[in-house]
Amino acid sequence: MFQQALHSLRRTTTRAVLGGAIIIGTAEVFTHLPSQGRSSALYHELADEWIVPGMRRVLNPELAHKVALKLAIFAPTYRPSAKEQRLNVKVRLWGDKEFSNPIGLAAGYDKDGTAISPLLGMGFSFVEIGSVCLQPQPGNPSPRMFRLVEDEGIINRYGFNSMGADVVEAHLKEFRQSLLQGTKEETPWWQRAYDFFWPGSRELLASGMLGINLGKNKTSTTPLDDYQALIHQLGPYADYLVINVSSPNTPGLRDLQSTSSLEGLLAGCQEACRKLERPPPLLVKLAPDLTNDELKDIANVLLKLKIDGIILTNTTTGRPSSLMSLNKSETGGLSGKPLKTRSTECIRLLYQYTQGRIPIIGVGGVQNGHDAYEKLRAGASLVQVYTGMIYEGPGIVSRIRDEVAELMIQNGQRNLQEEVVGMDHEDLYWRKQRMSLAKQDDQIPIFVIDEEQNKNSGEAEVASE
Repeated sequence: MFQQALHSLRRTTTRAVLGGAIIIGTAEVFTHLPSQGRSSALYHELADEWIVPGMRRVLNPELAHKVALKLAIFAPTYRPSAKEQRLNVKVRLWGDKEFSNPIGLAAGYDKDGTAISPLLGMGFSFVEIGSVCLQPQPGNPSPRMFRLVEDEGIINRYGFNSMGADVVEAHLKEFRQSLLQGTKEETPWWQRAYDFFWPGSRELLASGMLGINLGKNKTSTTPLDDYQALIHQLGPYADYLVINVSSPNTPGLRDLQSTSSLEGLLAGCQEACRKLERPPPLLVKLAPDLTNDELKDIANVLLKLKIDGIILTNTTTGRPSSLMSLNKSETGGLSGKPLKTRSTECIRLLYQYTQGRIPIIGVGGVQNGHDAYEKLRAGASLVQVYTGMIYEGPGIVSRIRDEVAELMIQNGQRNLQEEVVGMDHEDLYWRKQRMSLAKQDDQIPIFVIDEEQNKNSGEAEVASE
């Protein structure tokens, strides 16, 4: 009887193993889920074509945003592009900051730094959290976010809702510590499982850059004090910092963009940065509603201060006549497709005004590779996405990167930073090319031939014959 039971157990085990192998093999052939997991085409389609549209239909915009952050750990991961691997799409800024690709996530999506790791796993080379305020504040009352589905835009009037610097700092500590290679006992079981099934994920996260966007509290009457305190507290965790003076939802904030106010504010922020052990690059984020003359005046101030970078642009209070949605009259900042043209125009103007000397991060209406490529050509070194995630889903990152690579190949380009960034500015573009060639010439070793030695060597060869 014992032998029969053992034989039955062996047959059951064999059938289970063979059945499991057949199921996994079939799934691999038709979906690639076993080997590619969350980067597979099926997983991307499930998220982008079913889950995200379903959330838009069932949930109000703010609740959908909160749920999306909670579910980010299950979101599709980056789907590698064979086209991109043939090119150099890395961007190096500020000396030692290397971005693996030009696509990042804009501030406003993860305000408090609760989902940095899964967002980087989607394929962003950098994630910008915030805006972070020094003290916790609830922001404006709900409803405060509205979809303009017909226009592929969003209006928000959040008003810098923030958990405050202390809570955000705790999240940043947790994120930075998670990147350290600890012992097996120190690593959570879920992280070990993730590393086993998707090897290299930790390296992907470690290569990602973190930006921290800083804002002042609504009731603060000393904005410089707010920004300096935030720089002191959060600066050590940042790969770059952003001074946000352009949100339309905090009373009086945009007044800080006047050249007289801006120069003193940024100079004070630079002073606070210099006191850090490792000062991060300091950027400023500007509004699209500034006039061209105002942008030119600001450019002169930024050149004078030698600011590290500019983010263009924040949301707009303008309402194009082309808007069709019933929500177009809601108060707040408009983002998405309706902002794309003005955002790109601001990038082009600031690149020209600064002669390409200050790196620009472009944001506003980026929903595909063509939009990103257009901003890169206009002068942006990096590009950010926000509203596009709401309408296209998390798979938008992989698609944009693949489409940018396709456009580069079509135009015979191999190096994104050298050949794409700023190419719309013909005079500045060719100046950059000449500088690049001169730099390459400096690196080529020069061999000086001693004619007398060469002559003697030739005579010795003749004599030996």
